[in-house]
Amino acid sequence: MAKETPEKGSKEQKAHKKEQHQKVQVTEAPKGAVAPMPKGYKVRMSELYKTKVQPALMKDFSLKSPMACPKMTKIVINIGVSEARENIQALDLAKEDLTAISGQAPQVRKAKKSISNFKLREGMPIGVRVTLRGARMYEFLDRFVSLSVPRMRDFQGFDPRVFDGRGNMNIGLKEHHIFPEINMEKSPKARGMNITFVTTAGDDKKGKALLEYMGMPFKKPEVKK
Repeated sequence: MAKETPEKGSKEQKAHKKEQHQKVQVTEAPKGAVAPMPKGYKVRMSELYKTKVQPALMKDFSLKSPMACPKMTKIVINIGVSEARENIQALDLAKEDLTAISGQAPQVRKAKKSISNFKLREGMPIGVRVTLRGARMYEFLDRFVSLSVPRMRDFQGFDPRVFDGRGNMNIGLKEHHIFPEINMEKSPKARGMNITFVTTAGDDKKGKALLEYMGMPFKKPEVKK
């Protein structure tokens, strides 16, 4: 009887360890995945819009209902990777960089048609794109205007003409190194990117007012003498 007890205990311990190991494997996030936003987490920019921006816009444009007030719906970030035609590792590095910048895993964009002059074949990967909505959208906007824009060289504000006529703002950046999340040693080559801020404004005046209240810096109009 004395010999059976340790053996039984040993089997139970092994079974318990195996069960715990399986639980860890199930709950572990896959490689490259982004952790979800914490429950109940309040995004600073989202709160700013509700408490200050929305009332200010309603006053400026004489809007009677908060539902008529312009708001942001999504932010789309694109990075072109032309060298991916010859070096697929460049695409993987761009994916890592965009994941670090946006906090969300990006999609790989592929060529829709073949262009012989550019040695481009249909279906060939040519870039990465991510679309941010909700909390991640506001988080990115906060970090962009607070940390990244001040790191731009000789920056004097965005040109108001970057709007598309429907209140959406499109800007092109020459280098992604303005984002503090990028490791310069791991990603030394500067990459350009396009960022689109999509709103429900409907016209440029309201769209500009919305983003300006959210902290987006624009060039001041020149005073005519």
